[in-house]
Amino acid sequence: MDSLIAAAARALAAGDALGALKRVALRDDPPALALRGIAMAQLGDHPLARALLRRAARDFGAHEELSRARCVVAEAEVALAMRDLGGSTRSLDAATSTLEARADRANALQARLIAARRLLLLGRFDEARSALARLDARGLPPSLEAIAELTAAELELRSLRAGPAQPALARAQGALARAHQAANRARVPALLAEVAEVRAALDRPAARRLDDGRERTLRLHEVAAIFDSGALVVDACSRGLRCGAEWRPLAQRPVMFALARALAEAWPGEIDRNGLIARAFGTCRPNESHRVRLRVEIGRLRALIASLARIEATARGFVIRPCGTGVVVLAPPIDGDQGSLLALLSDGEAWSTSALGLALGASQRTVQRSLAELKAAGRVHSIGRARARRWLSPPMAGFTTILLLPDALPFE
Repeated sequence: MDSLIAAAARALAAGDALGALKRVALRDDPPALALRGIAMAQLGDHPLARALLRRAARDFGAHEELSRARCVVAEAEVALAMRDLGGSTRSLDAATSTLEARADRANALQARLIAARRLLLLGRFDEARSALARLDARGLPPSLEAIAELTAAELELRSLRAGPAQPALARAQGALARAHQAANRARVPALLAEVAEVRAALDRPAARRLDDGRERTLRLHEVAAIFDSGALVVDACSRGLRCGAEWRPLAQRPVMFALARALAEAWPGEIDRNGLIARAFGTCRPNESHRVRLRVEIGRLRALIASLARIEATARGFVIRPCGTGVVVLAPPIDGDQGSLLALLSDGEAWSTSALGLALGASQRTVQRSLAELKAAGRVHSIGRARARRWLSPPMAGFTTILLLPDALPFE
């Protein structure tokens, strides 16, 4: 490795992309192309970064397997930043194996972190947790340690509704404290800013509690306390019902969720049948077919949540009787039906419709319709054309979107 390549690599490790480019901008040898690609990625030009890294990987000779593997890992990180979540991970897995066989622990850890972060974006929390459990960041650069702790913290925050919530929040806070310490040692401004942003999110409103027509904003620690209170929680952020450790997702059953929310908002009183029909089916002029369908959907909901609550018929309508200490309705911190979509877009990265569909568990056409509505309302905008089109939204300042981010949805 010549002195200019070594100096450019040190500049990139410190987050000085422009300093690295000054040393290798006019060179076309494979090491220089790889460093230029990483520098362009740090500057935000991801398409050019990907092209440079692919060219560098092709130009490295057959005897330079380690260098090619490092290029594959760098390209995978660029793809993650571009929210290109489709395709196979075989090349990244092969590169990880090569790096581990050649004792390049730092880049092997980077590859495994990329795989874990991809799983986290797709809402595959169990797989992400398993991937993180296999990591050992001890003795490695503080920047990688900070990224590992940030990933662990986000995993805990995004899985608050899976198990006891307050211990998960405490683990997330501990991971963020360690990430802050590691970022301080790394002295990379972008990494420090990322850690600070996640820590600030803990103190922002995360949901709204609806009671008797009134609403109160809640922070994450208040939401966690409600999750652990033993109450039946109708969670409109994640479209499901929770009581203690039991969780019933209803994101793919909008009618049933609308009925559950209407019953919960009326608790401890009843709600009449016409009111339920209006909430679930969107009509103010019910006929006999609507009443039959209501009985069917109520029966399905009653069977699904039998261990959480009872739904009893009354003379006028229906009433919900929780098995726990009460009923709480949590609404998203922002109005509208596209909360999860906006939450994903608010991370500041440019998403394709296919990547959004993968993360939301929805069809690409459904995502396109929602984006068209949000664009008409001025809440999102696009860049590029045709297959290169990407979607962005301004960061939603003032509250955290952790509870709006979706889980991986099961196929039914």
